[in-house]
Amino acid sequence: MRRPFALLAAALLAGALTAPAASAADGNDAFTIEDPRITESSGLAASRLHPGVYWTHNDSDDGPYLYAVDSATGETVARITLTGVGTPRDVEAVAVGPGNRIFVGDIGDNLGGTWPYVWIYELPEPKELRDRTVRATQYVVKYSDGARDAESLLVHPKTGRVYVIDKKEEGGHLYEGPARLSASGSNVFRPVAPIELWATDAAFSPDGRQLAVRGYFGGIHYAWNGGKPQREGRLSVPLQGQGESVSFSADGSRLLYGSEGTRSRVESREAPGGGGEKGAASSGGGAEDREDTAGDGSGVGAGALVAVAAVCAALFGLGRLRRRG
Repeated sequence: MRRPFALLAAALLAGALTAPAASAADGNDAFTIEDPRITESSGLAASRLHPGVYWTHNDSDDGPYLYAVDSATGETVARITLTGVGTPRDVEAVAVGPGNRIFVGDIGDNLGGTWPYVWIYELPEPKELRDRTVRATQYVVKYSDGARDAESLLVHPKTGRVYVIDKKEEGGHLYEGPARLSASGSNVFRPVAPIELWATDAAFSPDGRQLAVRGYFGGIHYAWNGGKPQREGRLSVPLQGQGESVSFSADGSRLLYGSEGTRSRVESREAPGGGGEKGAASSGGGAEDREDTAGDGSGVGAGALVAVAAVCAALFGLGRLRRRG
């Protein structure tokens, strides 16, 4: 009878310890980017076609590449080479829009806003994840009030409209692009709302009702309010060496924060109001001004520990019954 008893114990313990793996597959947990080619991860966007996968890219001096990273392992599962575009100058952001279209923002200007135009690239998200070449559409972008540096690119998940937030230490503005970008001529972006942050990235929630903006030392979340953002509270942004990116998880329940550097860590925090379709009714200040480490990906989750304790208690009780018999 000892062998079946031991097998039962092993099965119960294994089930308890492996239970949290389901959330990792959904892309809600923290992870480390393992690819040595990714040394300046500057943008982050959750895939809509491939659960648990995040798109990222290097800041500069890398080439026209996008990397698909599996958050369950931190490993790159595909590198996409963009064709049909020029040589990238300062790629700072990536976003996924309606119809599984990826938008890449070559919008940085480290020369203090001296380039007369910047670029946005658009391509279809590959249905199969493998190293491949994909033709992209290149858009020329200008600002109605002159050149500027920017690191935040957003695409509204319902309308497909593209937005940029410029990067200013004293706070910048949300710039709205045309209803549809044109590959011929210039696309003029115009300021529509102030953003009270030195912004390094921003993201829409999957339902389009929330806007999260991050900087090096903090973040703010806004109600989208039909394109007239209303500030709702502060975000619990983790302390990172050079915090460059933010993305909602695919289900909208978490915010993932990325940083530059080799083997950089992507941290996970609770999204305000849940962030997705299910959380829209309760959107508000649930996550601001508090530290949330439930999704840091380290160690065994509290649920698993409780399950292990229950298993041990059950086995102890069975052992006592056997001895009494």
